[in-house]
Amino acid sequence: MTQATTEKGCKGAGMEGFMARWYAKLTSKEMDRFKTLARRVARELPAGVRVLEVAPGPGYFAIELARLGNFRITGLDISHTFAEIAGRNAAGAGVKVNFQQGNASQMPFSAQTFDFVICSAAFKNFADPVGALLEMYRVLAPGGRALIIDLRRDASNEDISNTVNHWNVGAVNRVITKLTFRFMLLKRAYTKADFERMIRQTKFAQYEITAPDTLSYEVSLQRRAGD
Repeated sequence: MTQATTEKGCKGAGMEGFMARWYAKLTSKEMDRFKTLARRVARELPAGVRVLEVAPGPGYFAIELARLGNFRITGLDISHTFAEIAGRNAAGAGVKVNFQQGNASQMPFSAQTFDFVICSAAFKNFADPVGALLEMYRVLAPGGRALIIDLRRDASNEDISNTVNHWNVGAVNRVITKLTFRFMLLKRAYTKADFERMIRQTKFAQYEITAPDTLSYEVSLQRRAGD
């Protein structure tokens, strides 16, 4: 097992303390989104599958997935605060999810530990995205799959505004969220060509990049069964 690192693994200041708690409260109002994704993923996974969520934040998706089936779920987040919040949320929900702190580009797991890896709305924030992809490949078992869902660089301000307007958040948080997207998150987001360039630096030979809507990309990657 590799040693967990405390080195900076994210762009910007990261989320600890007050900011992490604010984000947890904000996103708790969007549980339908996490439940929908959890139901989708649960339909695709057989019982007993080993799942890793990279950057789970408050843990809402992983907890919802744990409610739906017999999955062995781990969450890895660079934020100590998020790891603590997610652990408390899982305990409160009465489900078993192993949340821990760690760097996406230096994961504290042995090779071939997981069958499925998911990272939603966080990949653009990684300081070493190629390193994170390399680690996803390393910790996946042969034939295992990874799914990255994230903001696309060419999303328009109108698309962002329309999406945030439908979120169940107050007026002040709505304005803050729109400004965060416009002046920070969009600048960190990747194009399809960016993802292809990064993937070519890994051993992932099978991948597909789709655009399910005007706001996001889905990057599906698979480790070769014989590798």
